[in-house]
Amino acid sequence: MPQITLPDGSKRDYEGPVSVAGIAESIGPGLAKAALAGRVDGTLVDTSYTVDHDAEVAIITERDNDGLEVLRHSCAHLMAQAVQRLFPKAQVTIGPVIENGFFYDFAFERPFTPEDLEAIEKTMNEIVKENLEVERSVLPRDEAIKLFKEMGEEYKVEIIESIPGDEDLSFYKQGEFIDLCRGPHVPSTGKFKAFKLTSVAGAYWRGDSNNEMLQRIYGTAWGSKQDLKLYLKRLEEAEKRDHRKLGRQLGLFHMSEEAPGSVFWHPKGWKLFLQLLDYMRKRQEEAGYIEVNTPDVMDRSLWETSGHWFNYREHMFTTQTEDERVFALKPMNCPGSVSMYAQGLKSYRDLPLRMAEFGKVHRYEPSGALHGLMRVRHFTQDDAHIYCTESQMEQECIDVVALVLDIYKDFGFEDVVIKLSTRPEKRIGSDEIWDKLEGALINSLQSMNLDYELYPGEGAFYGPKLEFVLRDAIGRDWQCGTLQVDMNLPERFDISYVDDSGDRSKRPVMLHRALFGSLERFIGILIEHFEGKFPPWLAPEQVVVMNITDKQSDYCLKLEESLKNKGFRAISDLRNEKIGFKIREHTLLKVPYLLVVGDKEVESGTVAVRTRGGEDLGAMTFEDFCNHLSQDVARFGRSEDEQAEHRGAA
Repeated sequence: MPQITLPDGSKRDYEGPVSVAGIAESIGPGLAKAALAGRVDGTLVDTSYTVDHDAEVAIITERDNDGLEVLRHSCAHLMAQAVQRLFPKAQVTIGPVIENGFFYDFAFERPFTPEDLEAIEKTMNEIVKENLEVERSVLPRDEAIKLFKEMGEEYKVEIIESIPGDEDLSFYKQGEFIDLCRGPHVPSTGKFKAFKLTSVAGAYWRGDSNNEMLQRIYGTAWGSKQDLKLYLKRLEEAEKRDHRKLGRQLGLFHMSEEAPGSVFWHPKGWKLFLQLLDYMRKRQEEAGYIEVNTPDVMDRSLWETSGHWFNYREHMFTTQTEDERVFALKPMNCPGSVSMYAQGLKSYRDLPLRMAEFGKVHRYEPSGALHGLMRVRHFTQDDAHIYCTESQMEQECIDVVALVLDIYKDFGFEDVVIKLSTRPEKRIGSDEIWDKLEGALINSLQSMNLDYELYPGEGAFYGPKLEFVLRDAIGRDWQCGTLQVDMNLPERFDISYVDDSGDRSKRPVMLHRALFGSLERFIGILIEHFEGKFPPWLAPEQVVVMNITDKQSDYCLKLEESLKNKGFRAISDLRNEKIGFKIREHTLLKVPYLLVVGDKEVESGTVAVRTRGGEDLGAMTFEDFCNHLSQDVARFGRSEDEQAEHRGAA
């Protein structure tokens, strides 16, 4: 007689073994209808799973994250079934869940077209109406191979043959379709309420460019039509905000096959880059950091000492000189920082030593993974390494967390998720050291009353880390800053300080921290977050001065020079074009303020002020406009709506 404990702590007794579906039915018909899967003693299972012992059971519905994952995984099977109904010669390969959706790779004689996707989606809806039962079965490995050979599914045979051991394998069948799968899956095809096939692309079998090209169909699935509609709206909004498109449109940067994964910054983009650099430099100076710079190329021996050569070698660019010395372009700034620390004797009075570097790093990323500014091979980190005593470690962690959260607010990011990643299986250092390091991070967050999400086993090989995840204007999450605590590299590089008793062998703790993370990636995030409409303090060009006729050209040039003398980023547009054309062009270029000058403005010594949002602020004297712009520039992180509200209140 199993006793079932439900998530609310209540208990239910059953006369004999009971399925997850049966438990849901006993709670209520509404829950039974909504049930997609179950969680039994922490393990996700099908609703057909039988519980024959005392257990903790949760019924999983579309409202749960697990429920959405089961729904999407099952929708991949639904799509594969539809593809094979329409195209019987298509072979199914692998179809996993991805963020917000799923994909499935197919081997087919030709590429799928948009019209094919429409037909597949229509067939999927027909299968939903059939409400086919989804049945799980188990087969020995040999029988499974025989089954798929008979079906002509060569890729499935290869997958099964590559699975080690002779354990039985699970399969899921719905109607005429059967697939190798671990599961769990929805109980029937009638459970799907809202899905959409979004795109098709080429993909190499098992991600290897030496293998044949397959057809990958992407889709998304949600618990309701409303959720699907909102998601598709977000996709549409994300497309409008694509930093690659806006980067071209605004003249910020370009990428080239001559330098894959590297950025060619145009003048306006480089101004933006330098703005971020200057901003972070100022914040770090205020927080007690000193700035250094270390070489880009260093000997292999340094990377062997740090452990990167053995743990990160496949991501490093290397070269060999005539005397057979091997050098590497640095993928990290840490070893160079340690080498800097090692110059000269350090005392406990020198600690904490906060050493910052805007270091250029190079990491080999597969060409298929490169994505605009978001995934590059050559980038700049706003890196810093803090050397401190064990007793100072926790406070330094608190100070870094406080600094990063405050900096994000200046850019309008207040919804920040903190992730704690703990010791990985592949690591250096003793468990005792890892206990201390993980404890310091946990204690610092708890002392600040900050919530965090735990990610066991995902720390760096030399220490645990915090990751800061920002939520942008349309609800997307971006991982940016990191904080890692490390007692292993100081040991490996044999660095020390003199304590207050004169002991010269004390090891410092080393904190690795980057707040923007990569400046390139952070700029990409900002472009998409602001849709290219950077707040005035950050915009590459803050003001454009435009004449109506040639008679105002000299006055416009004087205005431009005066604005620059006051520290503003201003340009003038004196082209022989209609003023309406100029206004529209600079509005599309998202310049925050547009100053229009005609004969009336020259005579009165004023400017007609417009915003890129189309708001007419009327005529102002030069000094009044400069005061207005100064106030606007001082308001870090405010949206344009908030700025408009502020102007109204004033």
